[in-house]
Amino acid sequence: MLQVSSIAKALRPLSVAATALMVFLAVPALADGDVAKGEKLFKQCAACHAIANQASKIGPHLVQIIDRPIGSVEGYKYSPKLVGFSKTTPAWDEATLNAYLENPRKIIPGGKMAFGGLKKPEDRDNLIAFLKSK
Repeated sequence: MLQVSSIAKALRPLSVAATALMVFLAVPALADGDVAKGEKLFKQCAACHAIANQASKIGPHLVQIIDRPIGSVEGYKYSPKLVGFSKTTPAWDEATLNAYLENPRKIIPGGKMAFGGLKKPEDRDNLIAFLKSK
């Protein structure tokens, strides 16, 4: 006759794996940021990018940037490097935008973006939350 402790020992690896899987599935790919903090961060972007309207400045407007095809703002002249990048990465999903905002020159070497990046993950989360709201 099996004792309860023997059964518990036998099931422990499954329990640990199931718990890890539940935690993994419960955590979103990117944390939700603070829209108000993201709006403050956007001030760094506003010199080159519009968010209130679809007018491009030095850079393309960022209205509805999340899941928008990369290099798709009509009439904006993108760098050849960004155009090349768009062939392998079709849209600005949250993960791609997060990586780009961390270090634009690393993601698209030789691109036009002069911004050095946001090193803090919470800053990127907040900025992305603000961009999602537009």
